[in-house]
Amino acid sequence: MALTEAISSREILSKTYTPGVATAALDIAENGKHVWDLTGRRNRVAIVSDGSAVLGLGNIGPAAALPVMEGKAALFKEFADIDAFPIVLATQETDAIIEIVKGIAPSFGGINLEDIAAPRCFEIEERLKRELEIPVFHDDQHGTAIVVLAALMNALKVARRSAACSTSRSDMPRIVISGAGAAGTAIARILLSQGFHTILVVDRKGIIGRYRDDLDCESKTFLAAVTNPENIIGGLADALQSADVFIGVSAPNLVTKAMVRSMAKNPIVFALANPDPEIMPDDARDAGAMIVASGRSDFPNQVNNLLAFPGIFRGALDAGAKKITEEMKIAAALSLAACVPEPCPEKILPDPLEKGVAMRVAEAVKKAV
Repeated sequence: MALTEAISSREILSKTYTPGVATAALDIAENGKHVWDLTGRRNRVAIVSDGSAVLGLGNIGPAAALPVMEGKAALFKEFADIDAFPIVLATQETDAIIEIVKGIAPSFGGINLEDIAAPRCFEIEERLKRELEIPVFHDDQHGTAIVVLAALMNALKVARRSAACSTSRSDMPRIVISGAGAAGTAIARILLSQGFHTILVVDRKGIIGRYRDDLDCESKTFLAAVTNPENIIGGLADALQSADVFIGVSAPNLVTKAMVRSMAKNPIVFALANPDPEIMPDDARDAGAMIVASGRSDFPNQVNNLLAFPGIFRGALDAGAKKITEEMKIAAALSLAACVPEPCPEKILPDPLEKGVAMRVAEAVKKAV
């Protein structure tokens, strides 16, 4: 955040603070909507974390999470000119987090929830979306899902497989998602919304399905009801047999070359665990993967949430949106995919540092409001 005018005289000081600010304060007290025009609230986002699921580091607490939130604030400013403020909380209690965020919300135009562990993150986001009239967005869920959808659409173009517009279930790719936390659940949801029917989600105990009697949270119960239509039993290796697509948002070194070789011909492998993926990209290619993506910047096709969240918030703030809807998320994914008009195995997404991507996503989001 920068000053629009240097405070270099008593006249400017009187406008910047007392007595000048009293005019704005009284105006807003009379008509609360004027806060959007008379303050910087329209361009401010709170980045809120409890430090319970930071990157691939786990529950390292709020103080250790602070550098990550500060880094994200810098990205908001650099790529979307949004004033973002890192806020880490000394509690991991669901009700306490919700009350704190509701308490600080009048200062902000949007709330970016970050690095909050599942399944608490689902309830926190849903309740805040219901109780606040500003956009609330859990980036670990939806930012990841949006970028994955964009990457998958372009990967399927390259692989000449049927995209979601197909009406035949037999033409649809068989997709395996490793990880049933925040990101895995959101990816499954967005893919299902686009007509991808044959999805298997695998957690630590195996393939999620209706046969499982150990599903301990609502999100996994949901996944059991809407994925694994054939009710396949087994672990990750079983799920990957003849699969077209692997999407990993779980843990390092879970996938072997033999597992990739067991997949369908020319498979698509998104090994996104950070910093160490489920399988190293070079190993996946050696085993026959046609298109490989990871979360790393030292390999092609980096699936990076930076491609999504700045543009999504820029568009939502500019449009004065009260919610970030499913339509806005899909618009963001389609816009992001379109940033690579001629995808190839080495490029299914724009580079995270590519200028103009955030603004293209923002325009698409605005139109979808």
